[in-house]
Amino acid sequence: MNSGAWDAYAEAKHHTGRTVNTAGESTWFNWTQYADHGPGAELLGTPATALDLGCGKGRNAAHLAKLGVRTVGIDIAAARCEYAAQHWKHLEPVSFVHADALTYLESSPLFDAVISVFGAVWFTDPDALLPAIHARLTGGGVLAFSHEPPVAGSYGAQGAYVRAPGQARPHAIRRWEYEPGMWADLLRDHGFTDINATIVAAPDSDSLGTLLVTARR
Repeated sequence: MNSGAWDAYAEAKHHTGRTVNTAGESTWFNWTQYADHGPGAELLGTPATALDLGCGKGRNAAHLAKLGVRTVGIDIAAARCEYAAQHWKHLEPVSFVHADALTYLESSPLFDAVISVFGAVWFTDPDALLPAIHARLTGGGVLAFSHEPPVAGSYGAQGAYVRAPGQARPHAIRRWEYEPGMWADLLRDHGFTDINATIVAAPDSDSLGTLLVTARR
């Protein structure tokens, strides 16, 4: 994965986002791109351990830790990991690692839950990442991920560019785009069961929904 692209993205987004939600909470779990909309951490059940692939600023990982889940957040953008480690250093049990998802999974411990919220599952070849995740889930463990739904007819690896503020030359990234049923087939092919793939409707009819998928080992 292109780490330079994600460092640029992190720099562009570093000062964006809320510090509290509408309930005044400093941690919360959000699967969608809309504030305080959609399901929360209850989709994971009651895991003892969790891995966040593409944790960004670490808010979802921090929320799981606040619920008592021993959580590791990884991100390929060094700036994001540094921010998360500093911002959530008062919370236990959560830690943050600067790493590529596939590299980390090669030697990671087992986890009861693996999550990716607009994270590594969207930006990594599923034929490489899904078996790596499956191998690091405990029996009955859950994989849950979300991202924007695909453009109709544009499936598989899709290219895009990102750039940091003031940076003339963009970095190339790829996203893997599939309809819910296509994700279900991919997950089944890689040994997952109890698959639920759907689109969470946006809070208003003019906005884009969120693809949300859960599956078990």
